[in-house]
Amino acid sequence: MNDSTVTLPWLVIREDDNGNRYRVGRYATRAEAQKIADSLDGRGHKQLYWVERLGQNGPAAAAHD
Repeated sequence: MNDSTVTLPWLVIREDDNGNRYRVGRYATRAEAQKIADSLDGRGHKQLYWVERLGQNGPAAAAHD
C-alpha cells in the first residue's frame, strides 16, 4: 500500500440509476466519509451513495448503514 491508502482508507462510492459505480472521494475517517455520503444522498437525486473501507487487497469491507 502507498501512503495515501494508509491515510485515506475510507471511500465514498456512487452508483447511478444505470448501475455505473464511481469513487467520489477518499477520506481519513469513516465519520468524514459518511458525512459526505449523507450530504450527497440528501440532494434527492437517483444516485446511491455508500462508504467502503479499503482492504489490503483493494476496496473491501462495505459499510452500508
